[in-house]
Amino acid sequence: MATRNQISNSNRSGRTGSDTRDRSAFSWSDNAPVLIGVAVAGAALGLAANFGRKFVTQAVSGVSGDWDEVLATEHDMTVAIFDKMLATDSTQTWKRGMLLMQLTHALDKHAHEEEMVIYPALREANETVDADHLTEEHGYIKTFLYELGQMGPSHVAWLDKVREFRTLVVQHVKMEEEQVFPHFKQSLSEAQNAKITSLVNKDGFWQA
Repeated sequence: MATRNQISNSNRSGRTGSDTRDRSAFSWSDNAPVLIGVAVAGAALGLAANFGRKFVTQAVSGVSGDWDEVLATEHDMTVAIFDKMLATDSTQTWKRGMLLMQLTHALDKHAHEEEMVIYPALREANETVDADHLTEEHGYIKTFLYELGQMGPSHVAWLDKVREFRTLVVQHVKMEEEQVFPHFKQSLSEAQNAKITSLVNKDGFWQA
């Protein structure tokens, strides 16, 4: 009969060859510190890349100057996307889809800057009628984006819808750049103007 010590030794020797098989899936392996380090480094690089992209994206319009010039630059960039869309044909469905994605991102970012900074500032300056009208037009702009997405880039009426959409945006831009913004800016002090510029750039950075 085997003694208690023999049984104990036998059990210990039997486990040595199956340590890796018996180890829980939730237990730490010898390589865990290395893997954690790699994961943290990867996350840090991803975060840095994302902030770099945001910085570059906002810098394109942010270097324009004051808030109204920043928004005017974004207006021009948006109209340029429309023109690229109108230059496509029905065989370029992939390109149309990519351009629509660019347009959606550009308009979403721009609308957020205006709705979170400019239009509230207009209301604070008793320019509520203009602020409400411009906000309402943003609703129609979002409707156009939805309709184009539902229609699909191969639809026979796709270019007509883009053309109609562009007309609305250009009219919206013209009202802002030629009427609302110049009048509003004249009422601002230098400090107020600088604050609004800072807020627009900050919002644009986070939305980029």
